[in-house]
Order: sequence, then structure tokens, then C-alpha cells
Amino acid sequence: MNDGNFSEMENLPQDQEQETEAEAPETNVEENLNNKIEELEKKANEYLDGWQRSRAEFANYKRRIEREQAQAYQAAAGNIIKKFLEVADDLERALKNRPQEGKAAEWANGIELIYRKLLAIMEAEGVKVMDVSGQNFDPSFHEAISHEEADGYSEGEIIEVVKKGYVLGDRVLRPALVRVAR
Repeated sequence: MNDGNFSEMENLPQDQEQETEAEAPETNVEENLNNKIEELEKKANEYLDGWQRSRAEFANYKRRIEREQAQAYQAAAGNIIKKFLEVADDLERALKNRPQEGKAAEWANGIELIYRKLLAIMEAEGVKVMDVSGQNFDPSFHEAISHEEADGYSEGEIIEVVKKGYVLGDRVLRPALVRVAR
């Protein structure tokens, strides 16, 4: 009997060792899988972060290009419109001394229609006449052709607009030529 008991005792630790060895590979496989999952999650997060950055960079690039194109269009339109401002000035001067009677008056009415059409086209393109009446002189928007004493005006106030100023958006196409009180 001692032989049987002894062999049972020898078998008992071996069975426990076998169970422990069987659990060890499962634990290692589980740890390996968890490590692999963590690595893959890190890579996925890196890729997601990179994709989001690229997407944001592209959106910024697209906005910058659109802004640059709008500025280029505005600059080109402004350069062309500047040339027509002189024509508008000439038409305005011609209409100041228009004849009131006869065929010349009819002709002047036709000239006025052309002048209004030119102003409407420029307005449709975003060109606006500067309203400088009652303002103080600002070299960003006005060009002084004279500084003179004037009753009823404070120093630096615009007395008269000699030539209209025009803006396109926030850009000055032509400053207003003004007389300024001193």
C-alpha cells in the first residue's frame, strides 16, 4: 500500500504541474493578443491623427486658394474699373453744363442715360462712391489738393469734394480729391 500511496503522491504534484503548464500557454497567448491589440490601436490612432491633420491642411489650403483667387479677381477688376472712372468723371463734367433746350438737351439726356448705365455696371461689380461729406480728412481715403481757411469748418474737415473717390470692397480704387479746412 505504501507503494500505491507513494505513487499517488508523486502523481498529484505532476497533475498540478501539468495544469499550471496548460494555463501558462493560454496566459501567454492572451497577453500576446492584448499586446498586439494595443499596438494596432496605437497605429490606428496614429493613422487617424495623420488623416485628420491632412484633411485639415487640405481644407486650409483650399480656403487660402479661394481667398487668393478672390483677391486676384478683385485686383484685376479694380485695375480695369480704374480706367472707366476717368470716363465717368468726363461724363459727369459734361452733364454739369448741359443744355436745357432744343436738340442739345435731348442729346444730353442720352449722355445721362449712358452715364447712369456706366455707374450701374460699376455698382454691380461692387464699386461704390465714397461718401466723404462732413468727414475729417483721412489720407487713407482722401487726397488733399488744398488746405484753406473756411468759416463753419473745423480744422481737418473736408470743405469740398473736387473729384469723387471710389472703393471696391475694402480696397480704395481712387482716393477722393478734396479741399480741407485748416
